[in-house]
Amino acid sequence: MKNKTILITGGTGSLGQELTRQILQQDPKKVIIYSRGEFLQVEMRRKFNDSRIRFFIGDVRDCSRLKIALTGVEFILHVAALKGVDTCAYNPFEAIQTNVIGAQNVIEAAIARKVEKVVVISSDKASNPINLYGATKLCADKLFIASNAYSGKDGTVFAVVRFGNFIDSNGSVLPYWKALLTNGETILPITDPEMTRFYIDIETAAKFVLKALAEAKQGETWCPKMDSYSILELARSISSTAKIEYIGKRPGEKKHEAMIVADDADRTYEFSDRFITLPEFDWMQSEIPKDGKAVSSRFQYRSGGEYEKVI
Repeated sequence: MKNKTILITGGTGSLGQELTRQILQQDPKKVIIYSRGEFLQVEMRRKFNDSRIRFFIGDVRDCSRLKIALTGVEFILHVAALKGVDTCAYNPFEAIQTNVIGAQNVIEAAIARKVEKVVVISSDKASNPINLYGATKLCADKLFIASNAYSGKDGTVFAVVRFGNFIDSNGSVLPYWKALLTNGETILPITDPEMTRFYIDIETAAKFVLKALAEAKQGETWCPKMDSYSILELARSISSTAKIEYIGKRPGEKKHEAMIVADDADRTYEFSDRFITLPEFDWMQSEIPKDGKAVSSRFQYRSGGEYEKVI
């Protein structure tokens, strides 16, 4: 990152701010925060108070604005998205405009401005999606991977990083439960005692993103190895005495999430800290990772149980 210019879409969010903090430690030339929330930008400016950070009001739906913001940018971390399952279901075309059309705008602007590399943040819900949010993130993943064909041999490189849930991030369930307990509530609502999710802390997630930015070759999907917990275990971790109220799954929720499904096993390799799935296109000359081990044909990386051993 030394003397480089990096643009982070949705940079005022939990992950965007942690990415900014870690990038600033590597002596960049400039970090551009590209987002549409003026108030959040003001708060972030006061929090960091660093002249290397530039705040750019803009929306990923606006391709012309993106092109202006990308002048002189070497790297893009595309974090911006509508992420709420309920919100996306109730406002489906808004989700499509941000998560799908916005992704295509980032791609077109990056290629036009000759950006070196773009890493997009994906979600476990993009793997075999059953809700609109997951479907839009799957579309975005496919767009970014395929776009390596349009950028040319020595053009922009696009790669995907897929995560589960961020512990204590804005909008996650842990801060919600903690707020209930702080306000004197004695009951914690949970959806299903058997429901499981992947979790990763923000600092580790940001380090992983920057590792992918440094090492991704072309079109890979990077998945860190993460812990998974049942929702009941998670609730008990913050209060062993609170009563539990089961409220049932919300529309579009899975009991277990999958980071990698069996259909992608023949292109997936295991490392000590991650899995990498190569693109499926014959025209994309992806390098088979030297340190990785091919997973078994039955491999699935699901939150409900340990993944199968490699062969």
